[in-house]
Amino acid sequence: MKKLIFGNEAVVLGALDAGMKFYAGYPITPASEIMHILSNEKNISFLQAEDEISSVNMCLGASLGGAKSMTATSGPGFSLMQEGIGYGHMARIPMVIVDVQRVGPSTGMPTLPSQGDLIQTIHGSHGDYYPIVFYPNSVQELYEYTIKSFNASEQSRTPVILLSDGMISSMYESVELNKKIKAIERKEKPFGEQTRHVTGLLSKNGLPATRDYAYYSKWLQDYKNDISKVAKNYEDFEYLENKKSKILIVCFGAVSKPIYELKGNYSIFRPIRMFPVLEKQFKEVADKHDKIIVVEMNDGQYASELKKIIGPEKIHSVPVLGGQISLKEIKKEIEKLK
Repeated sequence: MKKLIFGNEAVVLGALDAGMKFYAGYPITPASEIMHILSNEKNISFLQAEDEISSVNMCLGASLGGAKSMTATSGPGFSLMQEGIGYGHMARIPMVIVDVQRVGPSTGMPTLPSQGDLIQTIHGSHGDYYPIVFYPNSVQELYEYTIKSFNASEQSRTPVILLSDGMISSMYESVELNKKIKAIERKEKPFGEQTRHVTGLLSKNGLPATRDYAYYSKWLQDYKNDISKVAKNYEDFEYLENKKSKILIVCFGAVSKPIYELKGNYSIFRPIRMFPVLEKQFKEVADKHDKIIVVEMNDGQYASELKKIIGPEKIHSVPVLGGQISLKEIKKEIEKLK
């Protein structure tokens, strides 16, 4: 069945099809419609929290109680959620966090799209943690990857982050709504039916182990292995090869839409699983090209991550700042780098 919907609505429908039963949030542009729509949903528990700190912690608590949970926000609210996200990783609690990005820092430019929260998704919280992060580029993908985000969260028993931006979340498209992506059921018993330590402290066999550095090393390695194993199920990207070009353009989210018009001149690589970075796949594609140009709505955040993989020599950054995507300006900047 096809339906004409907009991006934030697609997130709602995907979450419901994934089996979400609890939502807590605080209104913030450009994510507010997710909350507005869900406030009228009769088959879930819904709470408007006093702030984003409460929202994320309510969702973690509901998840411990056995309910698939989600919250949605934008950059400033996402910053407030970081302690809760770190707690979710240490206590191994599944939930989904949707971040509809806008221009910052701080409250910035609320109505304009951005991609400035990429580094925050992997380094915003405290300590070492390795979240799975998806970034679709269409309304159809927003629907599908909302379901996949819930599935990855259940499999990894950690918070999973679904990125969007003000442009994709406001965009209308005809979407195929189906159950081809099967929702993974919750396997773990509710907290009241099990015994484990969930204060956020390192624990061993249900007891605090905050001075056992050897055990922490083992815990972290086991946790990383779990994330890596789950992430392998979602090695999702798009590669449009142009064998006549030695230049590769890397783009994602809203920026990738106009970049498609350049596929007659350049190769295009679009990661969908943003983190963990698709190292193997990116290296294979990068080896076919002499120069890599990363076009993103920030000051080179993802380019800096790719430089860690293949070095800085081949990678060039084209920042698109202020929420305005001009293909003419992008083409001009690319021409300078050729």
